[in-house]
Amino acid sequence: MLRVLAVDDEKPALGELLYLLRSDPRVRSADGATDATEALRRISRALDAGPDGEGGVDVVFLDIHMAGLTGLDMARLLSEFTRPPLIVFVTAHEGFAVQAFDLKAVDYVLKPVRRERLAEAVRRVCDLTISARGARQSPAAAGGAAEGAGAGSGRPAAHRTGPVSGPLVTGSTAPGSAPEQIPVELGGVTRFVPIDEITYVEAQGDYARLHTPEGSHLVRIPLSTLEERWASRGFVRIHRSHLVALGRIDELRLDGGATSVRVGTAELAVSRRHARQLRDLLMRRAPG
Repeated sequence: MLRVLAVDDEKPALGELLYLLRSDPRVRSADGATDATEALRRISRALDAGPDGEGGVDVVFLDIHMAGLTGLDMARLLSEFTRPPLIVFVTAHEGFAVQAFDLKAVDYVLKPVRRERLAEAVRRVCDLTISARGARQSPAAAGGAAEGAGAGSGRPAAHRTGPVSGPLVTGSTAPGSAPEQIPVELGGVTRFVPIDEITYVEAQGDYARLHTPEGSHLVRIPLSTLEERWASRGFVRIHRSHLVALGRIDELRLDGGATSVRVGTAELAVSRRHARQLRDLLMRRAPG
């Protein structure tokens, strides 16, 4: 079971986060800190006491915007520790995701925090913690196990974390074979997301965020590359920031001179240069 430290300088937000964490049966203990300096002191004391000592911390749920040291500052400091805890960022701001994953974050949860989304973050942390413990118990097995955990380190191998930048696709499109997938690496664990489950893709600089009905994943691949590779799979560019699976579009909306599409619960703007092509494609796909 997990020992959690939550850090947020807004007490109401911290209280709500602690309430949700403590209600999760996978969390053994959840303590709070209202600034990064206090949190760093607690973590230092826990490390001095050893992995099984009093006040141990397996994972830090960390806000980004805080007075004094920010959450990103704290994460950089923790990266210098010999055996740092895992990190999950909990923030109201989407724009720091790339920096967060470069700092080896396990997950990036947006406020307001939904119980089911937080539960998914806890699951990811649990998976990594179990992998790391297994590596410590069986170093020989860990050496041949896809570099998922650092043997004896108490945490995933640092060089196998963050957004993936490897092959774009695995699998085959042959009849009866498994669907094509894209590898997504998060916190040292590589997951394979079927491309057919991706509803739309959002540009974030040299990265792209893949959206599925269950959540989103950040990959180190430019949107223009995905546009080229996935055109034959029905993905179309609707805006400089968005690539959409044509078959996932639920509605096309025209409001004056503006065009948008609804993909699940997301409403995405369509730029003027792409609007006519998109309408033509949708009309050709319409029955009759």
